[in-house]
Amino acid sequence: MVSKAAIGIAAGICGTLFIGYCIYFDRKRRSDPNFKKKLRERRKARRAVTKSAGTKLPDLKDHEAVQRFFLQEVQLGEELLAQGDLEGGVEHLGNAVAVCGQPNQLLQVLQQTLPPQVFHLLLQRLPSVGQTVCEFELCHFTVYDNSHCDTHVPLLKAVHHT
Repeated sequence: MVSKAAIGIAAGICGTLFIGYCIYFDRKRRSDPNFKKKLRERRKARRAVTKSAGTKLPDLKDHEAVQRFFLQEVQLGEELLAQGDLEGGVEHLGNAVAVCGQPNQLLQVLQQTLPPQVFHLLLQRLPSVGQTVCEFELCHFTVYDNSHCDTHVPLLKAVHHT
């Protein structure tokens, strides 16, 4: 049987190794010649997204927050369209399409329910909304991860198929 002292020593060694690895990784990251440049770009993108996007996007990893945001944007878009504010309504519907898990199906429903000119405004707005969501995700990922923008390829394909 393993003694408590041996378990304590093993835990201490593992903790020390982990902290050592964290220090090593941090120094390696900070000594990267592109680190400051990438950090500035990420901060600039974060500021641009928060300034340009009148609507605050939810944490895209939180499914419930995305679902609430989606329903809120659809409802707000419908209300604004009913009041005659086409630009505002299209903006909010575009946000809903951007965070939707199945944008093709949503676009088909919107094509059937919206007047043609409003639907075409929405289609024109989708690439910029998709880019905004992609930039928003960029702000919340590490500097070294660039795979997140591939998640919006279906959104952009949906625009071209309709």
